[in-house]
Amino acid sequence: AVKAARLRGVDRAYRALSGDRVDGPELAEAARLARRAAESVDTAGRPLAAANAEPEWPDAPHLQLWQAATILREHRGDGHLAALLLAGLDPAEALVSFAAIGAASVERFESRGWTREEWAAAHERLAVRGLMAADGPATEAGRDLRRRVEQDTDRLALGPWQTLGPESTERLAALLGDYWVAVLGSGLLPTESTLGIGKV
Repeated sequence: AVKAARLRGVDRAYRALSGDRVDGPELAEAARLARRAAESVDTAGRPLAAANAEPEWPDAPHLQLWQAATILREHRGDGHLAALLLAGLDPAEALVSFAAIGAASVERFESRGWTREEWAAAHERLAVRGLMAADGPATEAGRDLRRRVEQDTDRLALGPWQTLGPESTERLAALLGDYWVAVLGSGLLPTESTLGIGKV
């Protein structure tokens, strides 16, 4: 029942954002390409990607696109967690160090449930390692570590895009460009840039 409700919500959101274009040939082509990439993911050691790859594919192309995007997102997310562990960052430290490089505000993470004491303790641990200054911002070593985390995440996420190939990947990006702009302008996503350089 929860999964069915989830699909209904996605269907309504896509139709609200894109109207009749939801049933157009461009979105159907994008769905085929994204599904090909998603079906190639290696889910070993990636529990969220594996869980989202388990359900049967929906019939409608726009829902297939959403399913593919979900699998690919969680595939990357699982790899990101592995990269954070490799960097020696625990869950609180991962968020504190991310905020410290200006990638997102501290307030962005209030929903994660860390107390001020836990946040401060993570900050102190990072400072002891030379990754953050005592007064808050990341040191150059801290920025280098976060860069390595992102590079490792990119490398671990590369598989499905190698399978799809550069031409098809570029085609998928081109097909989704206008839809992505519509999503950004909808207000459904957080307005804070992931680069920490202002508002979308």
